[in-house]
Amino acid sequence: MEVKQAVTTRRNVKQFKPDPIERELLNGWLEAASYAPNHRMTEPWEILVIGPETRAKLNHKEDFGGAPVVIAVLSTPAQTPFDRDEHVMAVSCFVQNFMLLAHEAGAATRWASFGSSPRNREIMGVPEGFDVIGVFGVGYPAEVPAVKARTPIAEKLRELP
Repeated sequence: MEVKQAVTTRRNVKQFKPDPIERELLNGWLEAASYAPNHRMTEPWEILVIGPETRAKLNHKEDFGGAPVVIAVLSTPAQTPFDRDEHVMAVSCFVQNFMLLAHEAGAATRWASFGSSPRNREIMGVPEGFDVIGVFGVGYPAEVPAVKARTPIAEKLRELP
């Protein structure tokens, strides 16, 4: 799969097949995703693999679409607000790499932002100062949503003098 094709065909999947994702495959995607750009090689990401007990306590309204794997991706604390922003940006690049790698392998992800609530942070044992970038269902898609129209990039483009 070409990079452009991976970027333009990746979707946030709502429902997954029960087929397992091999841990070696998952770890391979995470390892490759770690080559994301990050300032001063801080590698500010941490990954929590959510087990059945924690998943049940999180009580996601749709149980992550039945995904066989659920992970949370965190951004580590920083010394300054500027560094925190850089951490969050780097972890977002890590997440995009991970989602594209899963997609390229025929799997998919479901990004949920509900991990940042105080209740869910406590359930997952997220330490103070960490940001929860997302909680992700990972698996093979039961169906892939249709492409949604995007705003033409010309409408988002500004040229400065």
